[in-house]
Amino acid sequence: MRHSKRRAGALTTVAAAALLGAGGPAIAAGPGAETVCAAPTGPYQRDLEQYLDRPVDGRQSEADCRAIRAFQVRTKMSRQDGYADLATYRATVVAQARSNPNATGKCPVRSYRVTCVDMDRQILWVQTGSTVRFGPVAIRTGRNAQETRPGWHSVYLRNRDQVSTLYDNAPMPYAQFFDGGQALHGHPGDLYDGGGSAGCVNLTVADAAALWDLLDIDDSVYVWGVKPGTGS
Repeated sequence: MRHSKRRAGALTTVAAAALLGAGGPAIAAGPGAETVCAAPTGPYQRDLEQYLDRPVDGRQSEADCRAIRAFQVRTKMSRQDGYADLATYRATVVAQARSNPNATGKCPVRSYRVTCVDMDRQILWVQTGSTVRFGPVAIRTGRNAQETRPGWHSVYLRNRDQVSTLYDNAPMPYAQFFDGGQALHGHPGDLYDGGGSAGCVNLTVADAAALWDLLDIDDSVYVWGVKPGTGS
């Protein structure tokens, strides 16, 4: 009987050791310990290092990884592994703009509501006068040869359950059309897949839903700048 108990205890110890070394993240000892951060160097490594006040060398260290992961957790991103991808970089752009997205005054200040679409930074916000009513939030504008058209526009058609008649019935939830078939709308899935939209201003579905509740027909939309990676 005693032999059986000792054998069971030994097996339990061996099994635990095997689990810790079986390909999962290593666990540091001690109360409140964190998992080791082991994400590789990402394409936006230097940008994240600079934003997070880390040594800017473009090479991932565990300290860099932990700092990036802490930012991802703090901003409630779906990715929380410390990898410096495009979505994480875009989140830093939004964070930097949050206190005053119109600091440079590129979106005209009017007494009425204006949806500001900044293609340079790939962000959107809504302002009345100088008061920000919504955002800033991340967006995706048109790719090469299908760029989102700059200038003044106005919302002329709204459809909560729009599907594309040009692109294989692709869903366009909370669509608000502002110029010649281009619309503000939600993009299910990864906002950053592909090189850009087909001209529309894509938002996450949650952001598009919130924008839908705020805007109405004839609301003004002002678009400026150039999407990074496009030639126009």
